[in-house]
Order: sequence, then C-alpha cells, then structure tokens
Amino acid sequence: MSASPRALRALVLLAGFYLVALVVLGVLVGTDVAAWVWAPAPVAVKVTVISALLGLPVLRGAFALGASSGDEREALPVTEAGQPELWGTVRWLAERSGTRPPDEILLTGEVNAAVSEDARLLGLLPGRRRLYLGVPLLSGLSEPQLHSVIAHELGHYGNADTRLAGITRRGRDCVLRTVAAFQEQERKRIGKERSRQEKADAKRLRKGRKAKGVDTGRTGLRYRLMARPFQAYARFYLRVTSGVGRQQELAADRMAVRVAGRDATASALRETAVLDAAHDFYQSRYAMLGVEAGLLPPRGEVFGGLRHLLADPRRRSALAELRGELPADEESPYDSHPPVAERVRLIEAQPDDGRGTDPARPALALLRDAERVLAELEDVLLTPEALAMERAAWPELAHRAMHARATAGAGPLRTALATAGIAAGSASGDLAALLDSADAERLWLVAGHLPKSPDAARATGRAAREFLRPALEAGTYRLAELALVERAGAYWELSWSERVRLRLPGAAYSGGTGEPSETEEALSAAVRAATADVPDTAPLRALLAC
Repeated sequence: MSASPRALRALVLLAGFYLVALVVLGVLVGTDVAAWVWAPAPVAVKVTVISALLGLPVLRGAFALGASSGDEREALPVTEAGQPELWGTVRWLAERSGTRPPDEILLTGEVNAAVSEDARLLGLLPGRRRLYLGVPLLSGLSEPQLHSVIAHELGHYGNADTRLAGITRRGRDCVLRTVAAFQEQERKRIGKERSRQEKADAKRLRKGRKAKGVDTGRTGLRYRLMARPFQAYARFYLRVTSGVGRQQELAADRMAVRVAGRDATASALRETAVLDAAHDFYQSRYAMLGVEAGLLPPRGEVFGGLRHLLADPRRRSALAELRGELPADEESPYDSHPPVAERVRLIEAQPDDGRGTDPARPALALLRDAERVLAELEDVLLTPEALAMERAAWPELAHRAMHARATAGAGPLRTALATAGIAAGSASGDLAALLDSADAERLWLVAGHLPKSPDAARATGRAAREFLRPALEAGTYRLAELALVERAGAYWELSWSERVRLRLPGAAYSGGTGEPSETEEALSAAVRAATADVPDTAPLRALLAC
C-alpha cells in the first residue's frame, strides 16, 4: 500500500480516539446539564464534581498528542570521520534501496537494529533519520548478513513506515494514556477505601467487636465503566496497527532480499534468533558474573565478550542446532512482527538469485578500532555505579566471583558455628571444627543454629533433621570449597564451553562435557558422607589434605 492511503488510515485511527473522547465527554456534559435542570442544587454540584473527575483522565489522554514521542534510547553515536567504512556501507545500501540515508548512526547493546525519523506535521513531512545498530549483531553476523539487516531497516524508510509511525505512535499514546489514567484513579480509590476499612476493622477489634473484613469490589466502579470504551478502542487500535506493522516487516524483508540476496537475508534472520539467545546467556552467565562481588570484565568486554562465546567450538556446535530449529512462535493479533519462522519460510521460498552465503569477514570488521568503540559504548550504556566497579581479567573475574558466592553461601553455617562457640575464624579451621563436631555426634546441635522456616522451627526429631539437611549440606559444600581454596590451592576455572567449575591443581578437566569436574564430584560425595545420619568425615578430611 502506498504512503497516502496508509497516512489516511493512520489519521482516521487517530481521529477515532478523539471521536470516542468527544462522545464520552458529551455524555458527561449532558449528565451535568440534566442534573442542573432537574435535580436540587446540592445534587447537581455533586454530579458536576464527579463528572469533572471522570472527564480529567479523558483530557489527560487527549493531551498525549502534544507529548514528546521521540526516540530517546541510550546509544553511542558514530561519526563518518570516525567510522568511514561503516558509513560508506550504509550509504551504499541506502542508494541500492532507493532511499535517503540516515543522518545519524548509533550503536546499542541490543540484539536488534532499528530506524527512527523525526518527522514533522504528525509524520506527514520527512525529518532527521537515525539508524540504530546493536553491537551483538556486529559481533555475530557476517558482512552480507549485516547488509541484509541494514537493508531491511532502510526499507522502512523507503516505505515511509518511519514517517507514518509518528501518527500511529501518537494515537497509541493517546488511547493507552487514557486507559492508564482511569486505572490509576481506580487504584487510588481502592487504596483509600482499603485503608479506611482496615482502620475501621482495627477500631472494632479494639472495642472487642468482630471485624467485617475488607471488600473493595465496588470501589472505583465508575472509573472501570468509564475506561471500557477506551479499552475497547485500544484493542481495536492495536489490532489494526499491529496488522499494518506485520505487513511493513514483510515488505522490508522483500527489500532486504532485493538488496542483499535471498540466502543472506534468510541466514541473517536465523542468526539473529540464535544471537538473541546467546547474548542473554552471555550477559547472565559471564558479563554479570562478578557484579555481586563488585567486578566487571575488562573494559570493552561487557558487550564485546560475546565474541569469545561465539568462537568456542562447542558453543558453535550447540548454536548450529538452534539455527535449524527456529522458535515456533504463535502469532498474536497484537504482534507487530510476524513469527521469525514464517518470515524465513517466505524468504527461502523465493527463487534462487545466485547470491549464496560465501564465507565473508565478520561484520565487526566494519568498525575502525573496534576495541575502543566497545569501551566507549560502556561509558554510554552502563550506570555510574557499574562504571565505578573494579575490572578484572576473565580468569580472575571467574575465581573471585565464585569465591564471593561461596563466602555468602557458607555464611549461615559459619554463623551457626560461631553461635555454638566452636568457630575457628578461617574457612579450613571452621570446616575442621564442623567435622570434629560430626565425629563427636554434635553435628545436628550445630545445624540447629541454622536459619529455619516456620515449619522447620516447629518440627522435632527426624523431621527437624530433614528440614535442616539441605541447608547443612549446601553450607558445608560452600565451606569446603573455601577450605580447598585456602588449603589445597583449588580455583574456579573459566570456560567458554561450560559453566565455571572448581578444580584442584592437577585434577582432570571435564572437557566441556557439561559433567561435574573431578573435584566437584569428589567434593559432593565427601559432603554427603560428612552430613549423613551416621557421619563419615574421612573423605572430606582426605580431600583437604591433598
């Protein structure tokens, strides 16, 4: 569909909100007039006040039209002087796409690319354009795949999607803000009524009377009723605009195929779905590993370290399986994008254009001095608190982060030892004291000082032991880890193939199989033996003597 009919449709949808608002306000005004004509003055005053309160959310929603709706996401702008190859590539792709290139290119930390445009007159006139590129895409895609992603985004420019998005976004803001305003007023009313009823119940209890309980079922009913026409229009608005959005995405896919080729476009979609999962995994398991200990990876690695994960042979094998199994997302009428699997199916069904997926250099090669850019991105995206954290090389980060976790995990048990009066101070000393208590049949006396749930506090005998056993085993394992580090030189080893694992010097490496390391297996068995009903502390003592 050309831009003019789509612009007309967007304007009609926006006007529809104001029509609903006018009808609702008209009903309120009509009610006020009727009250002043037919009802006593005190009643008319009350009706007018209620109408004013009910009409206020409508007016607040209407004024959303004047609210700022620009793209204010945090990103690192890159200049043409600083990144000539990236800018040259984007300009070349814009020329091939038949559209004006962006005025700004900005880098983000997301597995995503996007475009925006500061269009004027509700999007009817073009404005300043911005292209957002996620650094994870540069880290994980090849150049042809990135060309496809950029061509897709430029396709939104060529189809006037970004210009018309201004009208659509403003209409969505209006209707959603109105609904939110009614819901906010309803919550306030319910909160006040709940507080009033709770105070009344407390007063009755002080007088020895039975409390009535809290019932706010009818509170805020007027706001709920007023919100319904706007909620209905919001559902209609979102269904229509989301359907348009899906059509725009498919049109942008066709542009990407025309500019970058069928195979590059399909593989880029597959790779982006894989990168999304890999990036989430990397952030939680690696980049944020040391945050609790006040540590971050080396400068530039918070976003750039994803490259290590993607380069690991075993991770690459697992990711290859994901590429062939795209998520089977169920399409919702409110989704603005078709399912990835459907997009890939449509692209791969097109005739072969002879532009295969020959080996190409990584897209990150488009950046001049990529390490510096990755470091500068952190300065923009990380909070001041994060930027103030200590930086540590990956091996040191892994060890210190896990040591901090072990220290926290052993804390309750060490506190219990101190309460029992047998703490030694050092981890190895505390563990020796715990093992001596086990040999002296006083292990469960120590365990009795561990934090307890209400059910555990009420339990006695065998039941009490079973409640405490998980905490005792977990605390003993963590304390033993600390003791092995202290006495035997154990260390936590970073691996890009599997999770961080504890190893003793000279112990066999698990080889990225996902199985526990030799040290972990021996430690788990020794802890279970030491905390059994009939404790056997010899295996754990022998492990400490290594």
